[in-house]
Amino acid sequence: MTGFELARRQRGRFLVRIEDIDLNRTSEDYVSRIFDDLHWLGLQWEEPVVRQSSRFVAYRAAAADLLDRGLLYSCYATRAEIEAAVATAHPRGCDPDGAPLYPGLYRDATAQELVRRKDAGERYCLRINMRRALTAAAAILDGEPLTFCEWTGESAKTPTVVAADPGRWGDAVIVRKDTPASYHLAVVLDDAAQGITHVTRGRDLYAATDLHRLLQVLLGLPAPIYHHHRLILDPTGRKLSKTLRDTTLRTLRAEGATPADIHRLIGFPAAPA
Repeated sequence: MTGFELARRQRGRFLVRIEDIDLNRTSEDYVSRIFDDLHWLGLQWEEPVVRQSSRFVAYRAAAADLLDRGLLYSCYATRAEIEAAVATAHPRGCDPDGAPLYPGLYRDATAQELVRRKDAGERYCLRINMRRALTAAAAILDGEPLTFCEWTGESAKTPTVVAADPGRWGDAVIVRKDTPASYHLAVVLDDAAQGITHVTRGRDLYAATDLHRLLQVLLGLPAPIYHHHRLILDPTGRKLSKTLRDTTLRTLRAEGATPADIHRLIGFPAAPA
C-alpha cells in the first residue's frame, strides 16, 4: 500500500518532504519534476512542503546537544585511511548496508590532536560513539528494551513490535563533512517536528530504523509507527537505481504509460481517484 492510500484510509494527513541536505546535488528542476510526477500519479498533499535545506539550524542544535553529551566525536579520517584500517581490522564486519564497519579511528583521539586538525582547517564528520550511545539509551529507557513498531500490511490489526539493534551500524556518521546532518539525524528530527505518526518507506531502509530509534530515544523524540513496503526490482531482482541509469518514471511517461499502467507495473491498486 502506498503512503497516500494509508493516509486516506486512516483519515490522516499525507505529507511530502524534499530531502535536499546535499546542496551540491540539488536543483529546482529536480524538485519540479518530483512534484510533476506525483501530481501525474494522482497524489495530493498538504502545503507548504518542508525542505530539509531550511532546517539546518535545528540539525546543528541537535548535533551540538549530542556532542556536548559525549555521544558524538569528530572524525578526520579520509576514505583512503578508513579503507587501509578496514583491510587490517580483525574481525572484519559489515553494517546492514554491506559496507565495512568503521574501525574506530579518532574515537579515542586526544583533544590536542582534534584541536590541531580543526585549526588546520581539515574537514571532519561527526560519528556516534555507539558504545556510549547504547549506555545512555539504556539509562533513559530504564530497563525497557529498544524497539520499534512495524505495521506489516492491511491484514495486520496491530503493529508488530520489533527489537532494534543499532549496534550493528557501528559508529555511524551522524553529521556529514559537507552538510550539518546525515539522513539519519535529519529524518528523525523532521518526523518529530512535523508530527509524523506513520512512516511509509522502502524496505531498503528497514535496518536504518534501528539507528533512528536510538537517536529518537537520545533526543527525546516520539516514535512513529513504520511500514516498510517492498521495493521495485528489475527482472534480475536488483533494486532500481538512478545511479545505474535504470528506466525512470519520466521515461515511461514519455513512452505513453498511464498512471494506471504504473500502478499495475508495481503491483499497487488502481490510481487514487
